[in-house]
Amino acid sequence: MPSTYSSLHYHLIFSTKNREPLIQTAWRARLHEYLGGMVRGLGGVSLGVGGVSDHVHLLVGLKPTHCLADVMRDLKKDATHWVQTTVGERGFFWQEGYAAITVSPPGLPGVRNYIAHQEEHHRQRGFREELKEILTQAGIPFDERYLD
Repeated sequence: MPSTYSSLHYHLIFSTKNREPLIQTAWRARLHEYLGGMVRGLGGVSLGVGGVSDHVHLLVGLKPTHCLADVMRDLKKDATHWVQTTVGERGFFWQEGYAAITVSPPGLPGVRNYIAHQEEHHRQRGFREELKEILTQAGIPFDERYLD
């Protein structure tokens, strides 16, 4: 085949260190914009960014040349630096881990909608319950001891 064709979309989820509610409403939208811009700066496509005080969700399209672990490392490192220097939250850090779930093209609108309405979802249930449901639906085995 003379060309490369790919559809590599990921629903990415990561939380603040110890899931502290550090992402303040006053600057949350700017953080989401920054994360989307970082994805674009890395050569990816940002299809949606949302979240609440203790975690973020991103829907991204990546190229076959992207290494997911490198993208996550760069996103978290640069976003930490941005929050610490621009917002002034010196004690801000992300937790080490993350969730990355592939999304098929027909599933993109549903995930995009889900991410856009994070505040509404979290009025009814917490991050832990949300993550357990997402991992279960994706068929990803997990140990509950490591969800916090």
